[in-house]
Amino acid sequence: MTASHQDRPLPENKLPEHLLQWVEAGHAAAIATVLETWGSAPRAVGSQLAIRDDGAFIGSVSGGCIEGDVITRALEAIETEQPEIAEYGVSDTMAWEVGLACGGKIRVLIEPVAVNGLSIDDLKALCTARAKKQSALRQINLNRFTSTLSLIENVQKNTPLAQTIERVHRSDRSQIVEYENETQFLHIFNPPLRLLINGAVHIAQPLSQMAAIAGYDVTLIDPREAFATPERFPNVHIKREWPDVAIRALHPDNRTAIVALTHDPKLDDPALLAAFESPCFYIGALGSKKTQASREQRMTEQGVSQENYQRLHGPIGLPLGGRSPEEIAIAILAQITQVLRS
Repeated sequence: MTASHQDRPLPENKLPEHLLQWVEAGHAAAIATVLETWGSAPRAVGSQLAIRDDGAFIGSVSGGCIEGDVITRALEAIETEQPEIAEYGVSDTMAWEVGLACGGKIRVLIEPVAVNGLSIDDLKALCTARAKKQSALRQINLNRFTSTLSLIENVQKNTPLAQTIERVHRSDRSQIVEYENETQFLHIFNPPLRLLINGAVHIAQPLSQMAAIAGYDVTLIDPREAFATPERFPNVHIKREWPDVAIRALHPDNRTAIVALTHDPKLDDPALLAAFESPCFYIGALGSKKTQASREQRMTEQGVSQENYQRLHGPIGLPLGGRSPEEIAIAILAQITQVLRS
């Protein structure tokens, strides 16, 4: 089974939206979700593959190892309107038949978009939440194949599952739990990570493109209109306001990274002060060790505590030895990824 030419470019982070488009266009469809992995399974729990009734698909559940079999099962689920859980592993002869010979095991939930499975109403509600950049949780009962969809902000705080749901939300990692003598899958749908880039400099050009490919919503901040132009930064949200004003208005949260790249204290310092006020998970600033020492003194004079200042990564990026703007951008995004995932 292969996707048609028009389906291949669809980004995986828009998978629910494309699934809804298929359904609204009159197609039947199904969705496969990774429930558990062991060993060297290449895709994380919560990864998804959407399948249309004509065999077109988007996303992946194993990076290619078992997709063929999952698609076949999904087409059967579309016909029968019955969900199922498929298991693949080296202890199962089928693992070799479908190509999972790398030593991993995967459990996959396959659901038709129907009454018995993922409902169209829940799919619409999920897409609405994502459009509003709200975190949503789909709680799936794996014994009865029923589910509920809730906004994280509406999840009751005093329930036995509240602490687990909060951990799933903050870590961005879906998981299986045992609750009330039944097996539940807590599938988190968080809005995209955000990257706020202060400074429309050369490094910002490849960094904004790489970050977008990695799934970040990128905003470029620079009051200098000659620098911050759509021609230099196509498809990037640009704010031509003073950095501290722009950053505070964007309300950075714990899913936001902020980098300061201008090398100019009058532009970078306001951005960093606003970043230190926020719970963003990453703060980085361009500059040599000498520049960093001067910056630390200025931040201290502005009231930034030593503990808070330790959040700053400077000189920015992993020490990869890169010299070109593109190589430095790779080092920055690599460090952001390291901080996020550790």
